[in-house]
Amino acid sequence: MKARLKMFYWKSDRFWVGKLVDHPEIMTQGETIEELEENMADAYRMMVFEDVPIEHKTKEIMLAI
Repeated sequence: MKARLKMFYWKSDRFWVGKLVDHPEIMTQGETIEELEENMADAYRMMVFEDVPIEHKTKEIMLAI
């Protein structure tokens, strides 16, 4: 499964730091932008798919909020 996500990112004193626009609780860093992207993918998978079995289905639903 592929997900297209937007990330805010910036250079701190030592690392590239990033935060997902739609999931601001997911934030990570890397020494390079490439490492930041890899770390962000790992962080996203851990936060979103924790406790979800490998064999699962997805469905888009509409919520009235």
